[in-house]
Amino acid sequence: MTKQSFLKGTLILMTAGLITRFLGFINRIVVARIMGEEGVGLYMMAVPTLILTITLTQMGLPVAISKLVAEAEIKGERKKTKRILVISLAITGTLSIIFTSGMMILAPVLSTHFLTDSRTYYPLMAIAPIVPIVAVSSVLRGYFQGLQNMRPVALSQVIEQVVRITLVAVMTKMFLPYGVEYAAAGAMASVVIGELASLIYMITMFKLRKKIKIRKNFFKQITSGRATFSELMNIALPTTGSRLIGSLSYFFEPIVVAQSMAIAGFAAVASTKQYGELTGYALPLLFLPSFITQSLSVSLVPAISEAAAKNHYQLVEHRLRQALRLSLVTGGISVVIMYIFAEPLMQLMYNKTSGAQYVQMLAPFFLFFYFQAPLQAALQGLDLARAAMVNSLIGAAVKIAAIFTLTSRPEFGMMGTALAIAIGVLLVTILHFATIIKAIQYTIYAMDYLKSFIVMALSGIVGHYLYISLSTNLTLLSKTLIALLGTSLCYFVLLLIFKLVTYEELTRIPFLRPLLQLFTQKKK
Repeated sequence: MTKQSFLKGTLILMTAGLITRFLGFINRIVVARIMGEEGVGLYMMAVPTLILTITLTQMGLPVAISKLVAEAEIKGERKKTKRILVISLAITGTLSIIFTSGMMILAPVLSTHFLTDSRTYYPLMAIAPIVPIVAVSSVLRGYFQGLQNMRPVALSQVIEQVVRITLVAVMTKMFLPYGVEYAAAGAMASVVIGELASLIYMITMFKLRKKIKIRKNFFKQITSGRATFSELMNIALPTTGSRLIGSLSYFFEPIVVAQSMAIAGFAAVASTKQYGELTGYALPLLFLPSFITQSLSVSLVPAISEAAAKNHYQLVEHRLRQALRLSLVTGGISVVIMYIFAEPLMQLMYNKTSGAQYVQMLAPFFLFFYFQAPLQAALQGLDLARAAMVNSLIGAAVKIAAIFTLTSRPEFGMMGTALAIAIGVLLVTILHFATIIKAIQYTIYAMDYLKSFIVMALSGIVGHYLYISLSTNLTLLSKTLIALLGTSLCYFVLLLIFKLVTYEELTRIPFLRPLLQLFTQKKK
């Protein structure tokens, strides 16, 4: 297996993340344009149930596998690596059967009585087969991450999106004549097929490169693996607790929103449509830059675990600071673009400006969201998953309470849900930061953050005036692209002026290195 450095592994995942997010965005645009807000609302109401079921099935094992495999490889314990995989597959395989069956049995009750829209039954049933597929994939991904070989993980994500986007338009259009609920089910079915293609690739890569024979003495490994099972659970259960809290919060969110909107006097169809605008139109745009921080967090867990195992706490701080600074720099330009260009972006993507108001309101708060994944990864790498779980619990409880309090008021409606999401994001990030500072001697470089806010403000002003000053004869696409390019260039130049990014750091990025070398030669 090829082991990559922290930065190289992160760059591989970031590249794949950029490709998959771009493809995923095309997928969402296609779905939204075919089904509209109502169809997207039905689709998004079913997704939280899927996420909860997958969380229960995985039991936090991907993080635990990554951590324990990394430690076993350092010590050269190949037999232990095999036990980790065998026991993990046995656990996830069993749980996937139980929870998939439960999901299918409870779908009628959930759709009719909790989500208040019986049409969500069809997407719920269509997505159920994905659970065992994701369960096996997650074990293999955790294994490759533990080896710090990110290429199979990255390519599997790309394959999943390519297959999904190839099928989604065909399947939604095929079922749309029967009703919008069937179109939503068709979109869900394309997700299942995409994940299956990704799993087939992961299994193929494992078989081609493996030095471990999984099937040999499979049951013997299970019966003799109590110690390994305990190690996995010691990491997995607190991690599951943290993710389960997030998944439960996400599961209850559409239920509380639907009930609160009913109290506020909104009809079920109107609630579904507005929920589709928020969660299907606005939030995907806000979540788009998180592929960078998610890539960082995947690489960060084994990197910090390895450094902590060797008591190299200065390296732990260095890795975390690298991750947070990259999150700040990339999150900053994302916030500026989404706040300034919310309406033209929504118009270009969905052919309507529905949801732009949610994007503008949430964009500044999502700068804090982009810090969450690296902070949580650092807590897991430092064996502080339990603290992360408590932080997530507090944030989820406050968010759900805020959703009910604000959304049930007619003057707020769905905007109350958006405000509650912002409150939850801000609170969890602050709590994670406070826990890190207590755990290690972490220095906050306040000047870096101050400089970043100045760069964001200046870039935002430039972008706004550039957009409104461009000729009205230009098409919306041309006008938006020119303004986006100008804003990004201004942001990049200001980063260099304020020394938030250095020339040496830029040379580490593969696709920029040749350009920078060419520029340097010409300058000489």
